[in-house]
Amino acid sequence: MIIGFVGTGTMGQPIATHLLRAGHTIVAFDRVAAAVEPLLAAGAVMAPTLADMGQAARCVFLSLPGPAEIAAVTDELLRDLGAGSVIVDLSTNAVECARALAARARGREVEFIDAPVSGGVAGAERGTLSIMVGATAGGFNRVQPLLSYFGRTVVHVGPVGAGSLAKLVNNQIFLCASVLLQEGFVLGAKAGMDASSLKRILDASSAGLFTRKAGFMLTRDFDEAPFKLSIAEKDVAVALESARALGVDMPMTTAAHGVYRAALEEGLAAQVFSATLKVLEARAGTTVAAIEE
Repeated sequence: MIIGFVGTGTMGQPIATHLLRAGHTIVAFDRVAAAVEPLLAAGAVMAPTLADMGQAARCVFLSLPGPAEIAAVTDELLRDLGAGSVIVDLSTNAVECARALAARARGREVEFIDAPVSGGVAGAERGTLSIMVGATAGGFNRVQPLLSYFGRTVVHVGPVGAGSLAKLVNNQIFLCASVLLQEGFVLGAKAGMDASSLKRILDASSAGLFTRKAGFMLTRDFDEAPFKLSIAEKDVAVALESARALGVDMPMTTAAHGVYRAALEEGLAAQVFSATLKVLEARAGTTVAAIEE
């Protein structure tokens, strides 16, 4: 099968590689031409433009930064994709954006499926991602074999938009709980408590449900950034956007988003998402020592 792939960066490149190794022809496109080069070296074909891709492929995967980019690329692809084609969006998108794009695609007899992924770069490289699919039953059955090449857990969570919502809830809980956990350790540090000792007793207590696997949220290796703070802030913002569209109040998420925004204002965008710890430490006038696991 000829598969189009738009967005061959940190996540897109290893995902597209799995499809290539499975024997499919990959026609790749990225606004940054250098991002396509590893795939070309592995046997993929460069699409000079999205119009060329739309004319060559019947199935196109997207791995893009956010709603604005997803909408722009999808609208451009719809000009040239033939009837019966499918667009599979692996990005983190807003629910309303996914639904609107699906409606526009239906008008061109194209199916739009939202299938965001979780598991990070390591999961993409190993082919063990979790994939949350929003689609019709027929659409899910059509793309599930392709998703299985790079996903260990592939779940049909509902109609279009449900995949995006599942991913937003996942990231909302993960990213906002990180800020809450950091607050507790900053409080302990301000009182002179040893962070490693505090974590050991919390791990053995009721808070252990949240602290046992959370040492990386307290890391002081802020420059190791598989998940950048700028992306984390964007994901929390998109979760809040979707909540407003659905009429849901999320006060805890709003508060945590304020911390992410403050971290961006401090110039921490390129650091790891847990660099929010720096903001909380500065406000409290203290420092949390690195955890000894």
